[in-house]
Amino acid sequence: MKTKMKLSRTYYWILPVLAVFGMASCKKDKSMGHTPGTGAPTISKVQTINKFKQDTVLQTTTSYNSSGIVTTQTDTNFNHKSLTKFDSTTVTGNLGTMYMIKGTNLGSATKLTINGITVFFNRSYGDDNSIIFTLPTNIPYVQPQSNEMVVTTLYGKVSYKFTTLPPPPTILQVTDFDFWSDSQITLTGKGFASVSDIKLKETSDAVTILSQNDSTLVLKMPTTSTVTESALLFTYTSGSNTGAQTASTAIFNDLDNAYTVFFKDNFQNSWGDNSWSHPSGPQTGNPHAFGGTSSIQATYPAGAWQIEGWANWYPSFPYDAGYKYLTFWVKGGKAAHTLVLVGDKMAGGYGQVQNANAYAAQLVTVPPGVWTFVKIPLTAPSTAYSSTSTLLNYWANGTPAQQLGFFLQGMNGDVDEVMYFDEVAFVK
Repeated sequence: MKTKMKLSRTYYWILPVLAVFGMASCKKDKSMGHTPGTGAPTISKVQTINKFKQDTVLQTTTSYNSSGIVTTQTDTNFNHKSLTKFDSTTVTGNLGTMYMIKGTNLGSATKLTINGITVFFNRSYGDDNSIIFTLPTNIPYVQPQSNEMVVTTLYGKVSYKFTTLPPPPTILQVTDFDFWSDSQITLTGKGFASVSDIKLKETSDAVTILSQNDSTLVLKMPTTSTVTESALLFTYTSGSNTGAQTASTAIFNDLDNAYTVFFKDNFQNSWGDNSWSHPSGPQTGNPHAFGGTSSIQATYPAGAWQIEGWANWYPSFPYDAGYKYLTFWVKGGKAAHTLVLVGDKMAGGYGQVQNANAYAAQLVTVPPGVWTFVKIPLTAPSTAYSSTSTLLNYWANGTPAQQLGFFLQGMNGDVDEVMYFDEVAFVK
């Protein structure tokens, strides 16, 4: 009798507790706006949340970071896009895009994985028939992959075939923005494993792929007769589309068709050393160019106010409206410096133009110890300019020009500096 009494009391004590948990559970479900089903989960399809039609890619190549990558540019025009049909059932996904999983008994989902990688999702954004997620950029896409989406709920697990598409080939860093016949350039980035063909966008000249993985491409550049600068046009595979194409935002200069000051280990076109300190001029070692052995050395003694540069006394360098850029590579010394680019026909002449008196296009920031690519837009001699001008008026005071150099303003505490220049050219 005592035993029955004890069991009975225990039973009645448990009921209120279960009721509390039940009410808490119901309350939680209602807070999400739905009650999860208790059956095995199913997936019927996957849809994109919406689709936009965007303008074609526009770009401006005027600014580069210390690795030579464009830092200010106009890409896809996001201000002009039109919403298209919501229906977008798909079995493939693009990195960074939002999708909706449709099915049943999905409300108690605890985990979503794609190709073995856990994908975050917010249950409050979905319901028992849907899960909304954004495809993360860390999902493996280089084939072969399982190409499988797996949803785990409190009541089971369901898998669904879903292929993550490779991103368009994207350049993050390059070894050179200049090229010439048979020179080699290494591209670092993502989406390169799917590339099947590369051409110069401007001329369709074929670029040879020497080695390839998803993050690195080693290229041999073609011989061209007319191109001065061009983007690269990639053909790659994206799902069932084996002919997808995209152009690089990086622009490459063909120095075979440029006016070069220093190229292939020596001065070109009658240019020569015109420095104030020595050693200077072509020196063996520290080349930047592919296959090169030399670069121009520039020596700046501590505390000195001086110019290191080059001259073409005859036949000199006349103005040509076709020239669009001055480009070069510069390797810094021990400390970061700002050089002032000077020329005999520029504002201020070939003299000691202090940083405060220089206009924007003359100021060249040189980080220590690394090669930096510099590309400065040129303007016609008659173009008005001010202290904020980003266009270099190299022929401001007449033509032809005979000198080109870099002034370093001395300061207390300076150290002896040695810098190097390579692949100096005017590009049309």
